[in-house]
Amino acid sequence: MEPIKVQSEGGLNVTLTIRLLMHGKEVGSIIGKKGETVKKMREDSGARINISEGNCPERIVTITGPTDAIFKAFAMIAYKFEEDIINSMSNSPATSKPPVTLRLVVPASQCGSLIGKGGSKIKEMRESTGAQVQVAGDMLPNSTERAVTISGAPEAIIQCVKQICVVMLESPPKGATIPYRPKPASTPVIFSGGQVRADPLGASTANLSLLLQHQPLPAYTIQGQYAIPHPDQLSKLHQLAMQQTPFTPLGQTTPAFPAAGLDASNQASTHELTIPNDLIGCIIGRQGTKINEIRQMSGAQIKIANAMEGSSERQITITGTPANISLAQYLINASIAL
Repeated sequence: MEPIKVQSEGGLNVTLTIRLLMHGKEVGSIIGKKGETVKKMREDSGARINISEGNCPERIVTITGPTDAIFKAFAMIAYKFEEDIINSMSNSPATSKPPVTLRLVVPASQCGSLIGKGGSKIKEMRESTGAQVQVAGDMLPNSTERAVTISGAPEAIIQCVKQICVVMLESPPKGATIPYRPKPASTPVIFSGGQVRADPLGASTANLSLLLQHQPLPAYTIQGQYAIPHPDQLSKLHQLAMQQTPFTPLGQTTPAFPAAGLDASNQASTHELTIPNDLIGCIIGRQGTKINEIRQMSGAQIKIANAMEGSSERQITITGTPANISLAQYLINASIAL
């Protein structure tokens, strides 16, 4: 499978990730009977659409892909919500159709750029698209993210999302983002092996492995890289990892990496990857700086085998807890893709 080729649309030619906050009923509408609706959205848009697990009143829907795929996915979601509104109105005496509303979750460090000096940018977005846009004044609980609410007709919402994407690409997040995770109802998390854990961190680890299972193989074809410049800086890599892998336990205000954040019941295991020789330099970095960053951030042990004569590939062995391994794999993929 070839690495994803990104179409250029109006100067945007990157892969991006947008997070949406939805109520349970909205998520049910997006998933559809036996998952048919979300399956069709994935196939027709070409975007990856992940829905957070957990028995929560709110869920996070993550949409990743080239910008044109993201816009298609947003269009489908907006039109689906409009259809739901029309259906609900057929049973009600109301005559005026309420607008479609979507809530984006955006790192607080990017919200200033969305608002603009003296509110100029947000005013321009409202006027040029016809959508209502509001940026929440407070951060979402236990995170450094804010909700951005867009409402209006589906066409207006799509135009508004395009403009927001441009702003987010022009003004990448500063520092590390602690992602918002909706608080789960306090029910136990049951792992595939039958162990039961009631803590939210257990839930996030389960989410992480689910999230990373869907990465296409072999390891160097990736669909989830971020549009963040200068990825060789540790802070940017840190940002990259935190946005994809929500590790921070609820109530904690600093990012926790699995080496410190997971308990000892997560037994160490080993995972092997095969990487083409011509990409190995991207992972090692100048004088080993990149591989050392990946080791430090993931908490995993990573060994790169010597080149074998006649072979065009190198073996990488990753040892650690499942979460350490997943994060190390993600960072390796990201260093190749960016």
